[in-house]
Amino acid sequence: MRISIKIKFSLFLAALLLLTVFILSLLVLRGIKTNQVEQYEKYLARQMETANVYFKQSVLAESNKIPQIFLNTKGVEFAKQLELLTGQSVVLYDLSGEVVSRKVTPKGSEDITETLEYALEGKTAYLVEEEELFYLAPLRIGNEQVGVIRFYYSLTGDNEFYGRIRQTFITLGTVIFLFSFILAYFYFNSFANGIIKLEQMVDRVRRGHFEITIFRRRDEIGRLSVGIHAMSSQIMSTMKDMEEEQEKLTLAVNKLSLLDQQQKQFIGNVTHEFKTPLTSIKAYIDLLEMYPDDDELKETAKINIKSETNRLYEMVDKVLQLSILEKYDFEYNPEKIDIKQITLSVLQSLSGKMNKFGIQLKTELTGAYVKADKDSIVIILINLLDNAIKYNKINGKVFVKNYIHDNRVFIEITDTGIGIPKEAVTRIFDPFYTVDKNRSRESGGAGLGLSLVKKYTDKMGGSITLINSDVDGTTFRISFPESQAE
Repeated sequence: MRISIKIKFSLFLAALLLLTVFILSLLVLRGIKTNQVEQYEKYLARQMETANVYFKQSVLAESNKIPQIFLNTKGVEFAKQLELLTGQSVVLYDLSGEVVSRKVTPKGSEDITETLEYALEGKTAYLVEEEELFYLAPLRIGNEQVGVIRFYYSLTGDNEFYGRIRQTFITLGTVIFLFSFILAYFYFNSFANGIIKLEQMVDRVRRGHFEITIFRRRDEIGRLSVGIHAMSSQIMSTMKDMEEEQEKLTLAVNKLSLLDQQQKQFIGNVTHEFKTPLTSIKAYIDLLEMYPDDDELKETAKINIKSETNRLYEMVDKVLQLSILEKYDFEYNPEKIDIKQITLSVLQSLSGKMNKFGIQLKTELTGAYVKADKDSIVIILINLLDNAIKYNKINGKVFVKNYIHDNRVFIEITDTGIGIPKEAVTRIFDPFYTVDKNRSRESGGAGLGLSLVKKYTDKMGGSITLINSDVDGTTFRISFPESQAE
């Protein structure tokens, strides 16, 4: 059975106080008793000396001066005189133990025989019976014992005094015990409460509740509460870190799973997209082996093999770029770039393709500077403008403009092409995703251009957004932080 620390403290305190009061009372009362014995022994010894002196004087005052004759003839008278002198009741015995004073039976004579025998042998002895003390000592003249003298001493006064003192000690001891117990109980109770609260705190921590209150105490209990609070905070911090690590691990696992799925999908897409031009090339090679003398077939095969080879080369190049961006750190060489100049340069490189499809170009460019990687900016612009050309209508239009707003440089590229369906808007930046597979194959697209644009833009701290896409065309907007011109 578990006993509360309060009960243990209370029982121990009560036992300790009772033992203390009892021992103190016992020692004091024993001291009083010892002092009383010493006092009446000294008093009776003085009375005995007085009796011996008076007996000697009385014998010397007689004519015959024989102590035994004096004791036998004048013992009664001497005893009376001695009682008047000492104030004590006196009984005289001769050496044979016979009473030579008053012929009355003294109190206690029946129980005093043994004590009398000690006195007849020249020893001083006394007998205590309840509240009476019989003191017997040799009666001497010089060194010669002539009899025994017995004094009667009442112990009533001493016993009453001792009784009063004892009662006082009992009363005061009870009061002091109760008062001390109450004070000590409340004092030690604060320690007991502190220990109980510490136990409750530890129990709360064990159940997973780490909100701990620090005790406002300047003792070991207060320091222990600070220690428990620090321990609880550390446990809570550790658990929080573990939860965060668990969340990170879960996210990492989910991300790895997603990457694995994307990798499988990527490999499947690459395999599928690479298979199409390779199949076409293989088919033309097989036809050439079957009909080596067909000049028209040779010309057609030459054109198509070249077209499929260029398409395959372009896909390989873009796949390698995506792979590098995914697996390795982006090699970022920032420099201050004039967006107007670099846009005009890219448009100049694509002018032949625009002329081929009868695309009309309209620009609204202004001087604006960004701090970015030049090669990456060129790749972004080429891919966006190439898509604007490939997916445009015959004799369509491409409109390019740039402007500055809120310390950012914006570039907008608009075409009059086929547009992007709403259901495809969220996936246009995924690798190998194309809106129209047939149209993509006709134009040589593999669904990698916008994915590359998104990757490069994000790596350089920019953003790309599809502003509008409908039957009248599509508008993309890219932006980068502005860099002031020197």
